[in-house]
Amino acid sequence: MQMTQEKLAELVDISPRNLSGIEKGTYFVKAETLEKIIKALNTSAEELFATEHIKTSDELISEIIEYVQSYKEEKSKLEYIYRMVKFLKDT
Repeated sequence: MQMTQEKLAELVDISPRNLSGIEKGTYFVKAETLEKIIKALNTSAEELFATEHIKTSDELISEIIEYVQSYKEEKSKLEYIYRMVKFLKDT
């Protein structure tokens, strides 16, 4: 589920500015507010603070190459990937 920062701030009963500060690490979050955030996001503290999804640039490049190579025989998918990458390069 995707949620805007404004909606999450409303559910947690803080200002969007304060929520932004919490996300950036500018403001410390109170335990009470953290509990509200976890509840609003329907998640757990463990999942919220998980870091195993963070990868280095080299790891990301390697994984992207593996994905692209897996479509070696599917030209239409390769063309689609090409258009996406070209679009990102051009923006």
